[in-house]
Amino acid sequence: MEAEARYTYVGAGVIVLIAALIGAVVWLKRVGSEQDLQRYTIYFERQRLDGLQVGGDVNMRGIKVGRVDRYALAGDRDAGDQVNRVRVTIRVDRHAPVRTNTVAVVTRNFVTGIAQITLVTPEPPGPPLESAPPGEPYPVIAEGRSDLDEIAGRVGQLGDMAAEVMVNLNRVMAPENREALAQTLKNLRDLTAGLNRRLDRFDRTLESVGRAAGEVGRSGDRIAGAAEDAGRRVDALIADAQRSLARIDAAAAAIGAAAESLQVQSQAVAQRVDRSAVALEDQLAASLAELRASVDSASRALDRLQDPRRALLGPDAATLGPGESLR
Repeated sequence: MEAEARYTYVGAGVIVLIAALIGAVVWLKRVGSEQDLQRYTIYFERQRLDGLQVGGDVNMRGIKVGRVDRYALAGDRDAGDQVNRVRVTIRVDRHAPVRTNTVAVVTRNFVTGIAQITLVTPEPPGPPLESAPPGEPYPVIAEGRSDLDEIAGRVGQLGDMAAEVMVNLNRVMAPENREALAQTLKNLRDLTAGLNRRLDRFDRTLESVGRAAGEVGRSGDRIAGAAEDAGRRVDALIADAQRSLARIDAAAAAIGAAAESLQVQSQAVAQRVDRSAVALEDQLAASLAELRASVDSASRALDRLQDPRRALLGPDAATLGPGESLR
């Protein structure tokens, strides 16, 4: 009995040691994995979470970067504005590029219906998401909008627009508007017929304008030929005028040279005339002096002829000779 009791104690101790060893390994593994993971909180309000499970995948660009840790309704019974919010906590690899502008979108497998969370970071990426807002234990990733939600929203908008169009069409096709619509169509037919008649006249007018344009073109050709002939004649006249101007320039040059020569000759003649005038003046002065002396001699001769006695006997003693004076 004592041996069996010892075996029992030894077996129990071994089992306890094995359990402790397993617990230590699990704890160490969990601690090591927790150091490589970062938790984030996501609040979903617009997207449905059908098929999302704890442990579900969290992907980024098609690559698994984490898992869903837990989720629960975040709205309080008394908080009417947050009654549809669902808080989802995820564990993501610390090396995953989660940014401040990263958004979370719920995507589903169309075959299995299992949902997963996809993190999308638009361009340009923001700074890393590291700090938690006040009152939150983990950083918060904003909720995005999935492609299916976009398509569903647009389809809903198209449906609303189609319904509105149908309502407006029913209003337009009301009995009181049908007669007015028929009258409008009749007026449109009349207007179309009148436009056709006017277009026919307009076509004929265009044909007349085309013929007139042809005549104008031919007249322009004739005018161009006449202008060309006139241009040739003007060119000939210009050439004759240029030759006449050249001859006039040559004649003017000859006249200028003759004028210069005449001026030189006139200056020479004037100088000779001046010299001749001076010589003539000197000769006249000498001739006048001689004439004056001849007149004096003739006067004395006449005086002697008036008194013959004096001419024969000579002057008396009282007569003064040349150069004499009374004392």
